[in-house]
Amino acid sequence: MKWFLIFWAGPTVFLAGWYWLSYYDLNFGIFMLTRQVHDLTFEIYGKALGLPPQEIPPLVARAIAVDSLVVFAIMGLRKRRQIAAWWRARHASVSSADLASKESLSSAP
Repeated sequence: MKWFLIFWAGPTVFLAGWYWLSYYDLNFGIFMLTRQVHDLTFEIYGKALGLPPQEIPPLVARAIAVDSLVVFAIMGLRKRRQIAAWWRARHASVSSADLASKESLSSAP
């Protein structure tokens, strides 16, 4: 599961980092992080997909969001017993007798 998360998060973080740095032209002397490469990349993808270049980043963001939901659903499915035990223990520790104790009741007239 650790490698699954690494292979999911690694490219996602790399893509987000590249997009943010190149969008704001924070290149640190690296050509791949320039705004020219950013615009050229989306122009090439736009021509290949037949879409305007400005429509591609929201599509990629939605794809990352859907992929993230799938990854977290898989993690939840694999750890459902632990999550259910945690949930039951959390709700079992708070009883109605604890909520209505003498210390918690108001002494206002």
